Amino acid sequence: MQKGQRVQELAAELGTVERTLAQPGLKERERSALTHKQRQLKYQLQTLCGYDKLNDVLDYGDKLLLAPPPMHGEWLPRAAVFVLVDLMVVMVSRPKGIFKECGKRIHSGLELIRGELSKLGIVDGVTEANLEHSTIWTAGLYLMLLLQFLENKVAVELTRSEFVEAQEALAQMINWFTRFPTILRGCENTIEMLRGQYAHSVGCFDEAAFHFLEAARLTDSRSMQSMCQVYASVSYICMGDAESTSQALELVGPAYRTMDSFVGVREKTCIIFVYGLLLMRQQNPQEARLRLAGGLRIAHQQLGNIQLVSQYLTILGTLALQLHDCGQAREILKSSLTLAKTLYDIPTQIWILSVFTELYRELKERENEMENSEYERKKEDDLQRRLSEAHSSPFHQELVEKTRIQVQQLHNFSREQQGMPGPTTAKADLDIPESVGLYAAQPSSVKRLIEPSSVRRSSRRRLS
Repeated sequence: MQKGQRVQELAAELGTVERTLAQPGLKERERSALTHKQRQLKYQLQTLCGYDKLNDVLDYGDKLLLAPPPMHGEWLPRAAVFVLVDLMVVMVSRPKGIFKECGKRIHSGLELIRGELSKLGIVDGVTEANLEHSTIWTAGLYLMLLLQFLENKVAVELTRSEFVEAQEALAQMINWFTRFPTILRGCENTIEMLRGQYAHSVGCFDEAAFHFLEAARLTDSRSMQSMCQVYASVSYICMGDAESTSQALELVGPAYRTMDSFVGVREKTCIIFVYGLLLMRQQNPQEARLRLAGGLRIAHQQLGNIQLVSQYLTILGTLALQLHDCGQAREILKSSLTLAKTLYDIPTQIWILSVFTELYRELKERENEMENSEYERKKEDDLQRRLSEAHSSPFHQELVEKTRIQVQQLHNFSREQQGMPGPTTAKADLDIPESVGLYAAQPSSVKRLIEPSSVRRSSRRRLS
């Protein structure tokens, strides 16, 4: 604070000196003294903040003071720091299901980014071919942050079964990517992954598997590749036939054998989840229960993703019922349903309610069975309505079709960007901290691990 104040004082004094020097009719001795004073002030400013030009010094207050020269104390523009704060709140809140706060922060972040992009001349219709060389780095920074917010919006809306809202956010991501393909070239794999998440959520499992595997091919990150293969495995499981189940096993088997080599727990918990699903399909409930219980502990204690916890609990409740442990099944399913309601996760709620119906039938609680079945039917009708809206949207076919995004690379622009300092996007997985030019291997992901029968049942009704 004292340093910044001193810089401002010196800047004010330098401004006075330079204005005096600009006046006509100064005597030679006076001009010489002022010039000497100007040099002294510039030297002091250069020492303090790395700048000696008045305009640069006056802008010094808008910089985040995190480093000495030669970085001149600036890590990110001040507006980008505010955006980054919003983004971090979103990324912490979303796995916990705090969607109201997420919505506020996403709106705030997008507004700030659009304002900064507008200052750079990036408005509707502008592409990377129109950018000035000097704006490429800053534009890339804000564009990467923009896609981060849109990615999180897609994740939130898919979790809440707001498929049309998710479509619109994902379509925006594709639009930005096609307009700035060189700057955002590291984001294509994440967009493909989200296309897979959307397709899976609306019951298009074959298309979902295609996009997940395309996403895996588009990244060098071993972690991201494993996550995409896990997601593709879930889509194959949801298809329900023997061949698809075999394909799922081929994908998840190698990942399961090497899961302890991953640094984070996100990959491990998702791999265990899918492996547990496959064990259930192979009629091995005891082994599935053991594996899933271990995965649940990790998901609950270390990951904190309540959607994944909810779905772990749902599978464990289903297994408890299969093993005729009705008391434990009831308690587990109650907890799972509470979490699914917190997330507004309708497919998972339907899944849980269907298991509750079987539980009440086994316990011969006829009244509870009928009441639960009626509630399940209402939820299925709600999901069916949302799916119908999604399938009738003009974005739907574009998002699910089994093709990659078609873009035209601008070779001259690409060569210019490669010669510039700034954030590297070539290998970015669109996850903080990569969006600010730092490297990390963790992928960002949307946990849409939906139980096969409930979604397949809904999709059959839609197609019939």
